[in-house]
Amino acid sequence: MRHIRSAALTAAALLTLGGGALFAAPAAQAAVPFPSIGWQQHNCDYDGNGFDDVLTGAPGATVGGASGAGYVTVQYSSSSGLSTTKKTVLNQNTSGVPGGAEAGDGFGRAVASGDLDNDGYDDAIVGIPGEDLAGLSDAGGATVFWGSSTGLHGSDSTWLENPEQPRAGANFGRAIEAARYFAPDPADPDANLRDSIAVLENDTLLFFTNPPGATQLKLADKGVQALDIAPAESGLALRSLSHGNYNEDSWADLAISGVTTGDQPGVGATQVLHGAPDVEELGDGGTFEGGPAATSGDFNHDGQDDLAIGDTGSGSSLGGSVSVYLGQGDLSGLGPEPSQTWTQDSPGVPGKAEAGDRWGAEMSAGDTNGDGRPDLAVGAPGEDIGSTSDAGAVWTLRGGTGGLTATGARSFDQNHSDIPGVAEASDRWGGQVRLIDANSDGLFGLLASAPGENTNDGFVWVLPASSSGLVANGTWTYDGARLGGTAADAQYGAAIDE
Repeated sequence: MRHIRSAALTAAALLTLGGGALFAAPAAQAAVPFPSIGWQQHNCDYDGNGFDDVLTGAPGATVGGASGAGYVTVQYSSSSGLSTTKKTVLNQNTSGVPGGAEAGDGFGRAVASGDLDNDGYDDAIVGIPGEDLAGLSDAGGATVFWGSSTGLHGSDSTWLENPEQPRAGANFGRAIEAARYFAPDPADPDANLRDSIAVLENDTLLFFTNPPGATQLKLADKGVQALDIAPAESGLALRSLSHGNYNEDSWADLAISGVTTGDQPGVGATQVLHGAPDVEELGDGGTFEGGPAATSGDFNHDGQDDLAIGDTGSGSSLGGSVSVYLGQGDLSGLGPEPSQTWTQDSPGVPGKAEAGDRWGAEMSAGDTNGDGRPDLAVGAPGEDIGSTSDAGAVWTLRGGTGGLTATGARSFDQNHSDIPGVAEASDRWGGQVRLIDANSDGLFGLLASAPGENTNDGFVWVLPASSSGLVANGTWTYDGARLGGTAADAQYGAAIDE
């Protein structure tokens, strides 16, 4: 049994590989891309046409009369950008999808993508943390949808759950991230490269992989039983995942972020695991203050990924903060101290820090102005707009040679004259943010969701990019109903794949 010791984090996380249902490989293959390692390798092209698609969750939606059963939408992109006509709606009542829509399942509460079978088509993983299993309430599960030349379908989907210890209230599938963390075959680490899946329960981390030649997602070496990422006397509620390549090797690294649950509850904390050829050799990449949000990007454009941690937990700066840990340019990974810490009160950042803003609760990296450096979008779903509470807002900070810079920083909210709608209480605009280059022109526009819009129906806004960065002029919006789903209380946009 391996242990990673840390004084800052406060729980044990189980590390194991789980099994799943049988699946058939696609009949045709797309051009095989390099498997996901760093943040810049977006892995969400489900139809293999070379353009990033968008996977969005509506976990509160009613499906087949079951409230809170949930669905996801898939939007396929092209040289014309993001589509609302070429799309798919998937839920547990879709033909071929395991299980059935039930009240409170929360299908789509978390979503992720990766090429799990190395066929050149990215696959989608949908978390169902409210799923009841064998009388165990909210044990949770997930479904894998396999990419193909015609996108995602229910007919060849695969079920995932904790194969070792399903537990009531575990919420398996509450967060998911796919990347190339280790080799499917450690004896030949350069062969048959593909992405694997990291899945969170409340206090557990599990990995799933599809070994070459196998017909199912299989359990790995049972000798890998537990990975202590902290002393067990207190506790850590695991909440989010992000991957990048922080130490310049051939494997993706994983950032696991959450909040403490012990004597000092709610304090944000983040642990990094370094990838390795063998899952048993995943290494300690360091423990960092802040959470429960994290995202990765090469913000100083030195060829090595950096980690941004959004700290909105107990004891964080007023209104929340974002700290950036830079890669050190060698195999050691991230520097132990933040190179920068940002708040709304930082010079050049629009606005003012206030209690409850939750500035940094959501983040995404992408190049919004085409200068070759990724910028950072920061969501503050608790931001008050005037006297309107929790209306929400989004900021962008520019990437630069020394990391992020406030030069050219911008903020957006629904009271902007060029943004459709109006700021309303509890909209939570910026509850999810994603920077996406849907038409592959080198400019990343913004998807900003407000899952509380229209009393929890949820909407997504699309802000265009330009040579000067994001602009409000030309912003448009859509909801789940426009894509073929139900609208009422859907919480559409509660999850958008990064």
